[in-house]
Amino acid sequence: MKHQIVPTTIILFGATGDLSQRKLFPSLYHLYIYNKLPSNFCIVGTSRKDLTDHDFRQMIKESISKKSFDFTHLDEFLTHLYYSQQDVLSEESYIKLNQKVNDLESKYDIPQNRIFYLALAPKLFNDVTDFLDSSGLTTVKGYKRLIVEKPFGDSLNSAIQLNNEISTTFKEDEIFRIDHYLGKDMIQNIEVIRFANSIFEPLWNNHYISNIQITAAESIGVLDRASYYDQSGALKDMFQNHLLQIVALLAMEPPISLSSEDIRNEKVKALKSIKLPTKQQVLSDYIRGQYDSGNISDESVKSYREEDGISDSSNTDTFIAAKIMIDNFRWAGVPFYIRTGKRMKEKSTRIVIEFKEVPLNLYYQSEEKLDSNLLIINVQPEERIEFTLNAKHYSEGMSTKPVKLHYDLVQDQEYHPFDAYESLLYDCLLGDSTNFTHFDELIASWNLVDCIHDVWQQHKPSFPNYRAGSQGPRQSELLLSKDGFSWWENN
Repeated sequence: MKHQIVPTTIILFGATGDLSQRKLFPSLYHLYIYNKLPSNFCIVGTSRKDLTDHDFRQMIKESISKKSFDFTHLDEFLTHLYYSQQDVLSEESYIKLNQKVNDLESKYDIPQNRIFYLALAPKLFNDVTDFLDSSGLTTVKGYKRLIVEKPFGDSLNSAIQLNNEISTTFKEDEIFRIDHYLGKDMIQNIEVIRFANSIFEPLWNNHYISNIQITAAESIGVLDRASYYDQSGALKDMFQNHLLQIVALLAMEPPISLSSEDIRNEKVKALKSIKLPTKQQVLSDYIRGQYDSGNISDESVKSYREEDGISDSSNTDTFIAAKIMIDNFRWAGVPFYIRTGKRMKEKSTRIVIEFKEVPLNLYYQSEEKLDSNLLIINVQPEERIEFTLNAKHYSEGMSTKPVKLHYDLVQDQEYHPFDAYESLLYDCLLGDSTNFTHFDELIASWNLVDCIHDVWQQHKPSFPNYRAGSQGPRQSELLLSKDGFSWWENN
């Protein structure tokens, strides 16, 4: 189905918050610069603060000025921004908001197409959607769409309950659960690499791939997210959403088309095929950690338990390494190794596909194995695709050395770097839900996470167990070495 952008009103709840200021408004402005917004549009920001339209525009101007590179059209863009003071628990303020939105839609000739972005705490989602309904804001002649941030629940039961609540106002195809990882160019490239290249798809199975590694390392600590992070940890903050979404894209079967429904169906099948671990498998194949004090870039950093807002006895995980097995014909016997953590050696997100050795290797040297053939997808900080193969060394004889064939996205002259939020906001304007999380995907991912969490709750960890600036707990290295593998490091 072909998507197109039509005149739209964007109502942004939490418009003065950190996410809106750092990401959403700069992203909307960049879409405006590149003519990716509809010709007729307006943006209405809401929050508790008492601001005029002028005050709000000045605030947004300052935020965009810190992030953008082209201010030529900034003042023009700001004329489309408006503000409404909002008490999210007062129906009266929604009625007032509805009147303002109706007036603006008459001014801009917008036929009641509305996007509601909830940059709010998830505990408020149900109240907001109920008031959107009762106030008439969702009674529209055009379309209505709801964008919500993670976390969508903190367990399977809470996710189901939350979904049931907001589904009284919005249908599933109107709900866009945003996962900014799915907006990254290199994550979206996974499907293209797999399904547009005949060299890879025939090899994308257990006959030719020995293991797959996914690393999402962060050098930063908890920063100002202590109240949220200490309730979620790495398992729920990163593993449940971002990393399992990557697993789904890597493991899914080829869809019959590129429609969002067909892609989603295959992702759901892949997630449902993940083998739920036994209690013993959780204890052996799911490694958790918490960072101690250490050094990063020659700077001393404190331990997690010393961070502001964190209890000195907190058992929250800031690291997880996992071995995932997928029970289907394509992936039987191929381990998917995943790790993510805070205060690690460097910031890096990458995917490494390691291919099996040839059946009879003629080029052993001194009984040493050749380097594996690798397909490496670097997501950040560099956006690069690398393919490692063995070639003749520039010396006498037939000795070999690994060489890399690579493509750097940022060096492509046609490439314009879009922030993940720019890409996803544009998709929502188009009504394309391909790169958003469907509820069926959430159910499958929470099934696995609940299984892990329940076992962890029964066993007190020995924290802290890795130094800041390291690659995580020693157990994460053993997770691979017992299978004859090791984490690929960018040395």
